[in-house]
Amino acid sequence: MLKRLSLACLTLALASMVPATAQARQDRDPGDVLGNWSFQTKPYRNGQCIMSGTARLKPHPEEGLYNCELTAVEVCSMWGRSVVVQSCKARRFNNQVSIRSDIEQVVESKAEGLVYVPDNFALTVQDARRMYGSLVSAATAPVEFIRAEEGIS
Repeated sequence: MLKRLSLACLTLALASMVPATAQARQDRDPGDVLGNWSFQTKPYRNGQCIMSGTARLKPHPEEGLYNCELTAVEVCSMWGRSVVVQSCKARRFNNQVSIRSDIEQVVESKAEGLVYVPDNFALTVQDARRMYGSLVSAATAPVEFIRAEEGIS
């Protein structure tokens, strides 16, 4: 009987540790925007275009500033798909994040002569896993950034 009780207590203790780890990830400082993010806009240009991609925010020596890189994939029914790698700087002030980009490489572009404008974002940090706001580029559109889940190796 004592062995069963000890085993039950141990099982409960171990089970309670798993949600605590997940909760700690969710309770991360909402200002901590370091890491990998995926993003997607709502349709824009009269519903003909949508953009998705990834962004990685890395430390910068200056408080509230981050180095970053992003890859944007824009798909438009009128001219096809563009894939653009961009370097960027992100600045955080309270719960606001501003991302300003520079084009490094146009990996894919279906429309010849198409001028791709850097993708900038004005975001609000909702919590440690989500930012929302606007794409501010050649077009504007609502956008949502979702933090990538860290894997275990």
